[in-house]
Amino acid sequence: MKIASGDIELDVDAEGAGQRVLLLHGWPEDKDLWSHQVPELVANGFQVVVPDLRGFGQSDRPEAADQYGMILLVRDVAAILDSLNLERVHVVGHDVGAALAWTLSAFVPERVDRLVVMSVGHPSAFQGAALAQHEKFWYTLLFQFEGIAERWLQSDDWRNLRAFLADHPDLDRCIANLARPGALTATLNWYRANLPAERFVDPPIEFPPTKASTLAIWSDRDHALTEAVMLASEAFVASQWRYVRLEGVGHFIPLAAPAALNSLLLEFLQQDV
Repeated sequence: MKIASGDIELDVDAEGAGQRVLLLHGWPEDKDLWSHQVPELVANGFQVVVPDLRGFGQSDRPEAADQYGMILLVRDVAAILDSLNLERVHVVGHDVGAALAWTLSAFVPERVDRLVVMSVGHPSAFQGAALAQHEKFWYTLLFQFEGIAERWLQSDDWRNLRAFLADHPDLDRCIANLARPGALTATLNWYRANLPAERFVDPPIEFPPTKASTLAIWSDRDHALTEAVMLASEAFVASQWRYVRLEGVGHFIPLAAPAALNSLLLEFLQQDV
């Protein structure tokens, strides 16, 4: 279905009945990232809402980078929930979808029941992060250069992207999406709007503590994120905190370790608190 958010439309799937769960994908994905989780959650009594976030998949792709700021992304989620008459949901996010999930739980806590974040830690935990994390984040600086980043990723049949995301289990599907006119730039605009170079000199945004019970998941073969940042995120959660480290798993947890993730989700989302 198509759901309007301001001047754009978002492509959203919703199925099942019961407790409500919102799944937020990351880069360079779309809602197909959750293909192993949706049927399992629906079979276990959940109503699952899965959007293509703005700029990704079949959702609209505004041209300007400033149309991908976190405030607009939060408004997109609110528009989805309002359209479906969902006051409060569990929120599950991976990669930049996890960054959005953290932001939702901090600034619109009334809409978030339980929180599951994968790979990306709390935004405040990146302040003062060790050099190892900044080294892994080299690509966020490259992505700031419009045109240069696009050419570097696409050249020679996407050779650099294939090398960078070599641990992705279904990269050809993502590349087919990114190859559509304007699609790659739209997805990179998430980084241009929310991780500009100025972040190293400007004061960070103050995040209220997350009130939602939180499950944090990190995988030991992640090419982009360090465990230290995820562990430091506990300091920004004013509720139940659980941390799980997955061994032998790369960055794309929902695709690389579906059985383990499904088990963790069902256990966490069904437990009595």
